Amino acid sequence: QVQLVESGGGSVQAGGSLTLSCTASGYNYAHNSMAWFRQAPGKEREGVAALYTRHTATYYSDSVKGRFTISQDNARNTLYLQMNSLKPVDTAMYYCAADPFTRATGDNWYWANRYTHWGQGTQVTVSS
Repeated sequence: QVQLVESGGGSVQAGGSLTLSCTASGYNYAHNSMAWFRQAPGKEREGVAALYTRHTATYYSDSVKGRFTISQDNARNTLYLQMNSLKPVDTAMYYCAADPFTRATGDNWYWANRYTHWGQGTQVTVSS
């Protein structure tokens, strides 16, 4: 059974940092697309960052580019999101997502429907 378990969320002040982790189990992590999405109350889920586990390319939304870094540890089947210079607008529930079937590219990584597995989410709250 595929499982994605996020951790690392919390409350910080603006300008602070957090690192989210997502540990995957139940499938071959080495060959899939992984992404972070977020959803704020009353808003649609939006893609934050993504990568393909067999490639070095990473993808980011314009709103987080330069502040967030997505990375992975294949040996630990774990995906990370390092978030720096956090802003109140970054407040949201953050979700880890996996697509074991197709490769993320710059044209499709942000499509939520392509991801077949999702974690339960971890809350990030940034105060001003």
